[in-house]
Amino acid sequence: MTKVIGVRFRSAGKIYFFSPGKYVIKKGDHVIVETARGVEYGTVVTPIQEIEDEKVVKPLKTVLRTASTKDDEQEAGNREKEKEAFRVCLEKIKKHNLEMKLIDAEYTFDNNKILFYFTADGRIDFRELVKDLAAVFKTRIELRQIGVRDETKIIGGYGICGRPLCCHSYLSDFVPVSIKMAKEQSLSLNPTKISGVCGRLMCCLKNEEDVYEELNRKMPGVGDFCTAKDGLSGEVSSVNILRQTVKILVDVDDEKEVHEYKLEELENIKKRQKKKNNNGNARKGSKEDEEMKELEKLEKIEKQEGKSKLGDN
Repeated sequence: MTKVIGVRFRSAGKIYFFSPGKYVIKKGDHVIVETARGVEYGTVVTPIQEIEDEKVVKPLKTVLRTASTKDDEQEAGNREKEKEAFRVCLEKIKKHNLEMKLIDAEYTFDNNKILFYFTADGRIDFRELVKDLAAVFKTRIELRQIGVRDETKIIGGYGICGRPLCCHSYLSDFVPVSIKMAKEQSLSLNPTKISGVCGRLMCCLKNEEDVYEELNRKMPGVGDFCTAKDGLSGEVSSVNILRQTVKILVDVDDEKEVHEYKLEELENIKKRQKKKNNNGNARKGSKEDEEMKELEKLEKIEKQEGKSKLGDN
C-alpha cells in the first residue's frame, strides 16, 4: 500500500496522485508540486489515504511544499495576467486573420509557459502567431486545439435541467455516451432534446444507464403480447420502467380496454416481430429515420474526437 493525496489543477479536472512526504495535508489545502509541465499550484481534493501499489503511476512524485501566502498571491497574480494574455492573443489572431476561436489562456505557476486553448473547424497554421506571442510575453508559448466538449467544460453554463453543467462542476473525464442509452431510458430520440449545450449527446445519459439496463431486462416492450394472471391478454401499449408496470390493451365484452399490471402479475410474454421493408430492414418513419441519422452522426463525431484534449498535466 502507498500513501497518497489527490490533487486537482482545475475546478473539475483530473485527479493526480502525489506522495505527501513529510507534510500533514488536509482536503482543501493548496500544495506546490512538480508535474510534466513544471512546478504547479494545485488543490488537495482527497486527503492522505492508502491505495494499492498497482493503482499508482510510477514514479510517484512528492509534494514540494504546502502553499504559502506568497504562493497564493502568485497564483492570484497569474489569474489576473491570464486575462491580459487572453486579450493580447485575441488581437494577434485578428491581425493574422486566423479562423480560430480562442477559449482560454493559462499561465503555469512558475510562468515558464503560457497555454492558449482554441477551437477551429480544421487545422490552423499558427506559427506566425506563436512568434508574435513569444515576442510579447518573452516565455514559451503553446497553442492547443480542443473539441467542443472541452470548450464547454472550460466555459461552463447551465443545462436544460437548470443545474450547472456536469462537465464543468464535477466530471473529471468525459464518459462514452451512446444512442442506446437514450433508448434504454425511453427518452425522445430528438437530437435537440438529448444533446447538451456543446451539441453532443448529454453526459448525464450515463448516470442511470446501469439501473435502466437491469430494469429493462425484465420488462416487455411496447407491441409485445402479454397474458396476465387474471386470464386477460393483449398487446402492450406502454410501460413504466421505474414503477415496473405495464399497460395492456385487452378485449373485454367486445370492447378494447387498457388495464395496468405490475410486472409480477404477467405470466407469459411474447416478443413482437418487427415488420420489414423491401430491403429486409426494420421499417422506420421518415421523421424517426432523420432523427436517428442525426444522432448516429453525433455519435460518430464523439468517437472521432476521443478523450479530452485539455491535458491538465
